[in-house]
Amino acid sequence: MSAFTKTKEYLKGVAAESRRVTWPDKRELWGSTLVVIAFIFILAATTLVCDKLIEGFIKLVHMGA
Repeated sequence: MSAFTKTKEYLKGVAAESRRVTWPDKRELWGSTLVVIAFIFILAATTLVCDKLIEGFIKLVHMGA
């Protein structure tokens, strides 16, 4: 089998799989988007808290307490 034939067969498979995909409706997409945005805010807040705690600990150590 040549590379051209293999590529052609691969692309046929990709096209067949893409016809089987079920896309979310607007309601599902909006819900997923809100979950992602909420997770980003939670992760940002957690990162901020951890950063401030580590910063405080480093300042404490640096001051020689």
